[in-house]
Amino acid sequence: MDDKLSKIALAITRSKKTMNIIMQNIVGAIGIKIIILILGALGYAGMWLAIFADVGVSLIAILNSIRLLKKN
Repeated sequence: MDDKLSKIALAITRSKKTMNIIMQNIVGAIGIKIIILILGALGYAGMWLAIFADVGVSLIAILNSIRLLKKN
């Protein structure tokens, strides 16, 4: 950290990228869970598929979030 005002633009850019990735994770996770919920209600998805989908979505969200750690 330093007191340079020129880094405000960099902070804003990084915060926008962070919010974009957060929204991707939220929309992706909820979307897949809704699909599995509908498939379960129709009898096409069982408990094990729901568990694997939940764990898979969590791993995908974590891997997607790791993109924020790249140095620019």
